[in-house]
Amino acid sequence: MTGKAGKSRGDIYARITEKIVADLEKGVRPWMQPWHSENASRRVTRPLRHNGLPYSGLNVLLLWSEATERGFTLPIWMTFKQAIELGGAVRKGESGTMVVFASRFTKTEVCAGGEEFDREIPFLKSYIVFNVAQIDGLPGRYYARAEPARDPVERIEHADRFFANTGAVIRHGGGKAFFCPAGDFIQTPPLAAFRDAACYVATLSHEACHWTAMPHRVNRDLSRYSKDKSERAREELIAELGSCFLCADLGIAPELEPRPDHASYLDSWLRVLTDDRRAIFQAAAHAQRAVAYLHDLQPQAKTEDRAA
Repeated sequence: MTGKAGKSRGDIYARITEKIVADLEKGVRPWMQPWHSENASRRVTRPLRHNGLPYSGLNVLLLWSEATERGFTLPIWMTFKQAIELGGAVRKGESGTMVVFASRFTKTEVCAGGEEFDREIPFLKSYIVFNVAQIDGLPGRYYARAEPARDPVERIEHADRFFANTGAVIRHGGGKAFFCPAGDFIQTPPLAAFRDAACYVATLSHEACHWTAMPHRVNRDLSRYSKDKSERAREELIAELGSCFLCADLGIAPELEPRPDHASYLDSWLRVLTDDRRAIFQAAAHAQRAVAYLHDLQPQAKTEDRAA
């Protein structure tokens, strides 16, 4: 990696981390902003690309935050070039929003003994996208409002089926929600103990993301969770982000107020992000893997795999 490339990548990490830290210092969890917006009554979804595919990982947080800050109510984003290819034009004076793309490339190198070997090198680059509200002349479908949210009862039933399909053992009772690695089960208070059904689903989504960490699932290391406050904060951040991603996928607006145990993590998250500018990238990537794993356990995903 050249010095220039390394500095550029470092700048991306720093810029994004600084933005999220600034929100946390105000007591605002930026990944919760869509539900605090004026449009919270409309269906919340992940940000969408020009082709309708949803963004994932850190880009979800970046675009949710930007949409809320700038008052965009449509979830679709695209590059300047994509807008032109679709017959549109970004309005003069509009500023875009940075998103990131992370991947790896293989480089063949020669060891001291003269033998060649392949080394995978990670890279991160940024590019700029615009919300469709900043673009004129696109086909009408890009400006259409999202379909109204389904009936609340129907959404909760859908969420219940989703968690049942994962095969996770979910026990109800007591006054605390947690995942027990030793017993490999999720414990949650009964539905009646929550303010509403959406709060219950949000809590269950959080614990389900912890559940994915086991070695025979996505294999995320929890061995230091109870011993190291920093590791605990990282894992709680993963579960919190994963819960937001999953709630959006299920059409559920999670609780607007943080759970008491999670509010205590704000200071820990600030310390982690301040000490490690890559932490939010890693947390978002782990959260995305957790949610993808839960989706892959659904019957529809198995059918699509067989069809492919």
